[in-house]
Amino acid sequence: MTHQNSLFENPSSEPLASRMRPKDLDGFVGQDHLLGKGKILRHLIETDKVPSMIFWGPPGVGKTTLARIIAGYTNSRFVDFSAVTSGIKEIRNVMEEAKKARSEGKKTILFVDEIHRFNKAQQDAFLPYVEKGSITLIGATTENPSFELNAALLSRARVFALKSLSDEDLTLLLKKAIKEDAELGKKNLEIEDGVLELIASLSKGDARTALNTLELAVANAPEEEGVVKLTKDGLRQSMSRKSLLYDKGGEEHFQVMSAFHKSMRNSDVNAALFWLSRMLEAGEDPLWVARRITRAAAEDVGLADPNALNVAVNAFQATKLIGMPECSVHLAEATIYICLAPKSNSAYLAYEGAKADAVKHDDLPIPMAIRSAYTKVQRDIGYGKGYSYAHDSSEKLTPMQCLPEEIKDSVYYHPTNQGVESRIGKRYEDIENWKRQMRESETN
Repeated sequence: MTHQNSLFENPSSEPLASRMRPKDLDGFVGQDHLLGKGKILRHLIETDKVPSMIFWGPPGVGKTTLARIIAGYTNSRFVDFSAVTSGIKEIRNVMEEAKKARSEGKKTILFVDEIHRFNKAQQDAFLPYVEKGSITLIGATTENPSFELNAALLSRARVFALKSLSDEDLTLLLKKAIKEDAELGKKNLEIEDGVLELIASLSKGDARTALNTLELAVANAPEEEGVVKLTKDGLRQSMSRKSLLYDKGGEEHFQVMSAFHKSMRNSDVNAALFWLSRMLEAGEDPLWVARRITRAAAEDVGLADPNALNVAVNAFQATKLIGMPECSVHLAEATIYICLAPKSNSAYLAYEGAKADAVKHDDLPIPMAIRSAYTKVQRDIGYGKGYSYAHDSSEKLTPMQCLPEEIKDSVYYHPTNQGVESRIGKRYEDIENWKRQMRESETN
């Protein structure tokens, strides 16, 4: 179904990002690894052999635009479907329309934005129609599809990873907008050297952000004698200052996160909240922040307060479900909890020690006692011989040696006396002493 402009619609009222939406592959900026001459996705599109696909990538890299372009190349109906507002009933209605269109010789491309938001039942509702070829499904997601999509759906779709646009890509796009957009063309623009590059660097690989920023900067730029002057200083005044200070060339992005994590580790509540706010108010991905809080809960609090990880994971899930700005309070709560919890990095150090030995001794054989004998041949050569089932003993322990003989005395876990870990450490010490005594008695 095509859309015709109303007499009352004014193209100039559309944002620049919409006006600059490309209509074909030659006008599409970025993703050369997929769309360059001779690359796989371009070949599939140009030969009209497009399979069901998942576009995985950050915001503003052209997932929706690319799906529309594909529909145009393949002469297909394009149905734009939102995972946020649609349920199984809407899915089935669209599928019935697609079946009817197919019977009339018309293909349908169903584009599902934020497909990771569909639950299993909703995702499963697509399967029979994808299998029958009633639709070509193109899903878009910012989340790793391996974790967020059903295996059945993934097995029927190809995953293409789209990358953040480079500063060069974004600068090219901005120059293209200035040259081709009719509304910008009405203005006599004078642009200071470096302005477009600055906009590109501050847009974090997001084409939509870059174009919206350019449009805002032009709208707010002073006009002198019919000339609209776009300068770096003017850009700073029209943009949020916090964004300018946060991610200059990518350096501040990592430095602020580092300051946030180290403040939590140092139990500095106020500093951690400041860095948290600076990130969120600058437009940082709240899930990236939530991941770091979860890491801090395990690395820096650890077994001194195992509930810290529950708090962090719950905050992560809440962030994922509701997003900004509502999730800011969930992240603040988790940050405060991590700051005030007793600290232990024993689990982190234990893993690092075990990892070093695992890399160094990756060829050491698994002790026969703890191997599983799945076949008669394995049983005959001694797999499982000497295995002791811990639940058969009153102590629920056995002195069985589970490390390879060459490193049997290795110790990786060194508990602290902080918080809950003081109790865990006592249990650990008792177990190790009991095993030592039992092994000594066996050898005497």
